[in-house]
Amino acid sequence: MDSFLQVQRDGAVWTVTMNQPQTRNALTGNSAVQEFIDLYEAVAHDESVRVVILTAADPVFSSGGNVKNMQRYFDEAVTPADIRSEYRLGIQRLARAVYGIDVPTIAAVNGPAIGAGCDLACMCDIRIASENASFAESFIKVGIVPGDGGAWLLPRAVGMSRALEMSFTGDALSAAEALQCGLVSRVVPHAQLLDEARRLAARIAANPGPTLRLTKRLLRDGQNTTLDALLEASAAAQALAHKTPEHREAVTAFIEKRKPDFDAVRVKR
Repeated sequence: MDSFLQVQRDGAVWTVTMNQPQTRNALTGNSAVQEFIDLYEAVAHDESVRVVILTAADPVFSSGGNVKNMQRYFDEAVTPADIRSEYRLGIQRLARAVYGIDVPTIAAVNGPAIGAGCDLACMCDIRIASENASFAESFIKVGIVPGDGGAWLLPRAVGMSRALEMSFTGDALSAAEALQCGLVSRVVPHAQLLDEARRLAARIAANPGPTLRLTKRLLRDGQNTTLDALLEASAAAQALAHKTPEHREAVTAFIEKRKPDFDAVRVKR
């Protein structure tokens, strides 16, 4: 089977496309987990990357777990311990990898994002939806719980009340409803989705890479710590930022009234 992810590198922006439409871009029963882990490692080790766009081959963003593949759990030989281990070593590693990508991530949601597919979108920092998109935390519909971190991710995206409603009913939100509750930041015509995502990515990538990574880390840490602890972390991150060549270039360019050239600075490092 072909690779699950296709990666297009355009300078500082990587566009990553889930490309198994025949399985509705399911995240289990294939190589998706390992490929997302490999993507995480590649971004971590490549300082030239400043933004990652995650999208999918039409018509579906991701159907989440492969429901047909779940029939194997009916086998009495497969124990609850086996299943627990499979989740911990499988889809949960994908969640850590995608959520943990160092640079800003944009989910360009082209179609239905179902179950773990909805949670995958929530693992990204920014979500832009095609008018064809929909979002469902639908695990309850097949008698299981969100095993991929959705119970942590979704409330942070839409608030606890809406997250509980989505999780208890399994009902889907349209793109317009997702915009209304803050699950996505904008809805665009389907044909314009990638162009819109790339324009936003370019605006982000125009900024210094090391500082983007530090800023993302602070914002993520700020969700799970006290103000005092975050202030300490911010002071430490700021000390690193002030010593980067990119900061020197930005300040110098500001004083000289010119556009900073962060790529030239990075090449010299």
